[in-house]
Amino acid sequence: MNYKGVIIEESLENKDILKDVKISETKVEEVVEEHKTPWIKQWTLHTVEIPENQADNVAEKISKALDFEHNWYADFKNDTHHYIIFRDKVFYIDRKSKEQYDEAKRYGISLGIPEYQVDFAPDDKIWER
Repeated sequence: MNYKGVIIEESLENKDILKDVKISETKVEEVVEEHKTPWIKQWTLHTVEIPENQADNVAEKISKALDFEHNWYADFKNDTHHYIIFRDKVFYIDRKSKEQYDEAKRYGISLGIPEYQVDFAPDDKIWER
């Protein structure tokens, strides 16, 4: 089963990874104070689809491509598993496991990512925009 998620283009130091995923939609949002990213003016959100057999490889590539200077994450999921990807760290989560989600959330908060942005939960819906 394919994975779906969103990659924020501005979070990437190296944007080549966008060539490795199927982009089904792109939306641009003006940055507001709540985003906590005052160094940029907009977020370019790409809704992506990743074949199951490429998910591990794409997750690793995203992990290496994320901005060095600022703490970001990207994620994608299907009905059973959720990849939550930080710079140089990938969480592969069983979507039924609150404990695994809590670990990823604690890690994101430890990097300084606002808590409301890392509110992962087992019953989160697959990305639909």
